[in-house]
Amino acid sequence: MANDSQTASQTHSAGRPRSEEAHQAILTATLELLAETGYSGLTVEGVATRAGVGKATIYRRWPSKLPLVIEAFRRLPAMEEVDTGDLVSDLQKMLRDYLQLFNSTPLAAVLPSLVGERAHNPELSELLDPVLKGRRQPLTRALERGVERGELSPELDLELAADLIVGPIAVKLFFSGAKAHPRMVDPMVELALAGIRGVGRGGG
Repeated sequence: MANDSQTASQTHSAGRPRSEEAHQAILTATLELLAETGYSGLTVEGVATRAGVGKATIYRRWPSKLPLVIEAFRRLPAMEEVDTGDLVSDLQKMLRDYLQLFNSTPLAAVLPSLVGERAHNPELSELLDPVLKGRRQPLTRALERGVERGELSPELDLELAADLIVGPIAVKLFFSGAKAHPRMVDPMVELALAGIRGVGRGGG
């Protein structure tokens, strides 16, 4: 009886690690399939097969593929806070670090797939848009610190300025098909800030 009790205890204690392992396998499989097939081609059945679990295991955690995809996307790297005391240095380091992660993870394939799909999928857009906005908050906060230090005009439209700074990355990604390399960051930031500061002084 003691052995049976011990075995049952070990089985129970092992349940949570196995459950977490399955959870991670499902999210990993979701990201892999998003990169390979895009959002429209991804199915719960396909994720289950890739993760080595049953569909019921997925549906116990996520009611459909949409929240599953959103949670998986949240696991991918985003911009991280950088505060060196200088706006140019902040932006350059932040974007270089981000692009290095961008190009070394599924993000480079997953992000275009989701952004392209959101244009004609209102349910996806409703869940994805707040996530995308949150992921660029470090950039907006860097600009806010620039305003506080007097490096930028207090009248600056911060959201528009952020768009101008990262715009070249979007052009590379969505229109030219070229890889956004970290070496493009320094001139990109310098040119964007030259225009932003010019507008802030009443130029243009």
